[in-house]
Amino acid sequence: MAEQKAEYVWMDGEYVRWEDAKVHVTTHALHYGTGVFEGIRGYWNEKKKNVFLFRVADHVSRLFYSAKFYRMQVPADQKETADLCAQVVEKNKIRETCYVRPVVYRGPGPFGLNPFKNPLRMFIYAIPFGRYLGDDALEKGVKIMFTSWERISPRSLPPEVKACGQYLNSVLAKMEAVENGFDEAIFLDSRGFVSEGSGENIFGVKDGRVITPPITASILPGITRMTVIQLLKEAGRTVEEVDFTRAQLLGMDEVFMVGTAGEVTPVTQVGSIKIADGGCGPVTAEIQKIYFNAVTGADARHKEWLRPVY
Repeated sequence: MAEQKAEYVWMDGEYVRWEDAKVHVTTHALHYGTGVFEGIRGYWNEKKKNVFLFRVADHVSRLFYSAKFYRMQVPADQKETADLCAQVVEKNKIRETCYVRPVVYRGPGPFGLNPFKNPLRMFIYAIPFGRYLGDDALEKGVKIMFTSWERISPRSLPPEVKACGQYLNSVLAKMEAVENGFDEAIFLDSRGFVSEGSGENIFGVKDGRVITPPITASILPGITRMTVIQLLKEAGRTVEEVDFTRAQLLGMDEVFMVGTAGEVTPVTQVGSIKIADGGCGPVTAEIQKIYFNAVTGADARHKEWLRPVY
């Protein structure tokens, strides 16, 4: 994906030009990963000539949840933070599908693992953003592999938190997948059950039954995951959150991954094994259509999920 930029970044209470949005070399988060973040999609609605932020309030709520674990007081309340996410899109005059990233982090100060003397900092930026897993990933699907790295255990770090340093676990998995010619990686948890991708939750379909790993499988409880579960149930599908094995995943009729960046992406192959006939299955195609109708505002039944920017 080509580098995307915008004109302005909101940083510590003011707008600065993109090229001036900098941090000091003693920034604690740079050395130790002491930051938390969110990724929020904004979808362009051509008919209404507006960008709609998808479930921004839920993303902001999770940002505050993550910040609590790392003893960070977000320098704005939840409403103000959601407002800022919309304002950054408006300030940059983005009128296409985009991605908004708020980050709260420990800034410059003393060297060492104790972060409490390092001041809290925050920035939010927005960029035009297309397909995360490839230009034709939603239509043709992706090939994934089981990474040799284990998903972080709740005994070591809180998997349900979106913290900057924790994503080194995902970076290692992603690099391994790319180096081996795959689009994405998938983790097993510390017990040996299927967990999640490097940046997506995973679903399987077997004999019409839709399953996804539970929170106890060291997953991030994704907002897209929550959305897809609700939409599938509304469509009359049964969805179960259950543990399942690597072998069970390989035997699925359909597999798909979901996430803010990855949206709803079919998985056509895991390692050297094709999933069914190697195409996008009917349940995956169904939920793709339902999901995109919801996030773009084409289906007004969940308009409460959409925050207009303009």
